[in-house]
Amino acid sequence: MKLVFATNNRNKLKELQSILGDTIDLVSLKDIGCNVDIPETGSTLEENASIKAAYVYKHYSLNCFADDTGFEIDSLNGEPGIYSARYAGEDKDSNDNMEKVLQKLEGQKNRKAQFRTIISLWLDGKEKLFEGLVRGTILTKKQGDSGFGYDPIFIPEGFDCSFAEMSLRKKNSISHRGIAVQKLAAFLKKYYKTV
Repeated sequence: MKLVFATNNRNKLKELQSILGDTIDLVSLKDIGCNVDIPETGSTLEENASIKAAYVYKHYSLNCFADDTGFEIDSLNGEPGIYSARYAGEDKDSNDNMEKVLQKLEGQKNRKAQFRTIISLWLDGKEKLFEGLVRGTILTKKQGDSGFGYDPIFIPEGFDCSFAEMSLRKKNSISHRGIAVQKLAAFLKKYYKTV
């Protein structure tokens, strides 16, 4: 089954393909000839994911899903939230984003945070939402060189290493995106058995 993932981020595509397995042929926006930078004009993760998936479904008539992830820090009232990718500027530079977080939390005792992912699936004209959430703590400096985004500064609850120090398989089994995608995969498996 072919399914469009509304992204051109090869890291995310690879991560999700490894979770969904071989039964789903995951393709990117570029693969379907969509070169539009779909504007994320929503005020919530749910709205942004929905905008992206709906755009592809309506313009290309292809089943599609999109995700939006927020890194939400307790002591910063949920910042950076929907602005996670461009927290330090429109360049969407992960290192700059992490540096800004570390600076803002300097001397802060409460370093609790969470990653939250929302997936909007547009399938045969209907939308379904899935959520994945993982809580943890922000480190005082980067650790590890795997993963992407804020992975090097985030340790999930119950672990003693950052997401960036984990294998892709390990991270996928416990991450916010992994949890949301597992819910998506379970739904797709059930859905295609009943159609």
